[in-house]
Amino acid sequence: MKKWNKFFLSIMLVLALAACSQDDSSSKNDRSTAIEKSNVEEKKENKIGTNAHILIAYFGVPEDVKTSDYDAIARASIVVKDSEKMGNTEYVAKLIEETIGGDLFQIETREAYPLEHEALVNQAADEQDKGLRPELSSHVENFEQYDTIILGYPNWWGDLPMPVYSFLEEYDFSGKTIIPFVTHGGSGFSGTRDTISKLQPNANVSDNTLSMDRENVADGDAEVKEWAESLKEG
Repeated sequence: MKKWNKFFLSIMLVLALAACSQDDSSSKNDRSTAIEKSNVEEKKENKIGTNAHILIAYFGVPEDVKTSDYDAIARASIVVKDSEKMGNTEYVAKLIEETIGGDLFQIETREAYPLEHEALVNQAADEQDKGLRPELSSHVENFEQYDTIILGYPNWWGDLPMPVYSFLEEYDFSGKTIIPFVTHGGSGFSGTRDTISKLQPNANVSDNTLSMDRENVADGDAEVKEWAESLKEG
């Protein structure tokens, strides 16, 4: 009898373990499905809907160099098209507007920045060291109407330009989507996307971003337009 009891208990233990294994597998599959669904929904949320109100805000300083000097143009982060001189970030912003529409807005400061390269980078470094917030002379009317803000800026010393801090701290971005793009000399975003998230924790900061090396901006029309198209639903 004892042998039969042991045999019976062994069978029951095997069946119980099998049931637990199936429950665990089912639970893992449910969690996996939930994660996949969440990822799909997040990607959808990052897309710009057909009825979205888009603001394309950008900051940049088109430095003063001779338009005939190619090396100086590349170093100074400007683009020359049809004899018109534009800052790299400005040029990318206009390409985005041409591709998907939206309202262009230039972030401007009350005190103008120097247009000479060395003086500009030195002032940028000094502002960063002091944590300054330059006063802005341009302001967005009816900011609440926008649900998507495409935000462009140059990488200054591995950080956001301080006027972009001023801009981000002026408005409430709660519930809005921020889509960053950056122009740079080789440093990419340098963590500025995370900085934007910290400054506006209640906004959705998209991971579908654009990073453009300043030497590629002038010939990067196709890349910019392809990226802009990728932002839209459908």
